Amino acid sequence: MRDPRLEQLARNLVGYSLNVQPGERVLIEMIGSEREIVKCLVQEVHARGGHPYVELTDYAVTAAVLRSATPEFLEHWADMHLRRMKDMDCYLAVRAGENVSELSDVPEDKMKLYKKIYSQKVHMEQRIKHTRWVVLRYPNASMAQLASMSTEKFEDFYFDVCNLDYAKMSDAMTPLQELMNRTDRVRIVGPGKTDISFSIKGIGSVKCCGRRNIPDGELYTAPVRDSVNGVIAYNTPSENSGVTFENITFRFENGKIVEATANDTARLNKILDTDEGARYIGEFSLGFNPHILYPMKDTLFDEKIDGSLHFTPGQAYEQADNGNRSAVHWDLVLIQRPEFGGGEVYFDDRLIRKDGRFVIPELEGLNPENLK
Repeated sequence: MRDPRLEQLARNLVGYSLNVQPGERVLIEMIGSEREIVKCLVQEVHARGGHPYVELTDYAVTAAVLRSATPEFLEHWADMHLRRMKDMDCYLAVRAGENVSELSDVPEDKMKLYKKIYSQKVHMEQRIKHTRWVVLRYPNASMAQLASMSTEKFEDFYFDVCNLDYAKMSDAMTPLQELMNRTDRVRIVGPGKTDISFSIKGIGSVKCCGRRNIPDGELYTAPVRDSVNGVIAYNTPSENSGVTFENITFRFENGKIVEATANDTARLNKILDTDEGARYIGEFSLGFNPHILYPMKDTLFDEKIDGSLHFTPGQAYEQADNGNRSAVHWDLVLIQRPEFGGGEVYFDDRLIRKDGRFVIPELEGLNPENLK
């Protein structure tokens, strides 16, 4: 018997997140070996009169392709998939890979080319800008292990997170969006070295309430490109191309990362040297999903952690655009709840969040007890 929570998730994704209409083409991409969720999604697309197109792939296969990929091959591969993406109205990616480090031994130069050519053309320029899209992880034993949970407990956690009432969350976000849109100066303070200031004046902001990512629960903008000064020390591990980075610290001067350290400082700086835009910030976001409390080296979950923020080197989104362009978009997370060291966020010298909790009345609807 099919888990009814799975059927609810599929209805939410196809109906609420993508709002599939009759006759629309929907590309469903499954990375991993899970099949039941794909069948549910296909049935939901058909039920709404849409046309599902399915691709099944695996990171181990992708790694094998990339190890010997030439620039010419990547250009052709990207162009082939770009033509397909241009034919789609909607895109839905289900990521259920069994090994998050599957790409870790792909040569760095190959990964850099893949991001610069394939990811930029197919996803950053076409999929994100010209389709309605949603990306989600799907629970498996690997994810449960990363979260230090049993598989059964993780599945319960997963469906609580992903089947949250995102329409209710959207309403609670409105006062924060209005405040963010009229704010000029932001300051972030935390234990140790973190003390960073920047402007968000005129950039605008975007609600993330189950329309693009599942799980969701963030509101983002971007700093004015050259306005960032100070130091930020992230306290959440982050995986990039199969490698786990910890204790990442950036020092900024006039928007640019001029010093970067981590457990693998050399590899970190190679990523930041991908192109000019990789050393500038393309996104600043506050996270507040009430069910996600601890990091699990999975960006789609970690960037939504209650009481967190992320400050992202690389590409800016056009919906809140500071003009920064890069093949990199790396969401790095700082959690400010007391058990992670606390911290404050100020908008125009007014304290709006302390130790992960919103402290002004109009934003209290985003505290966890009001979102569950």
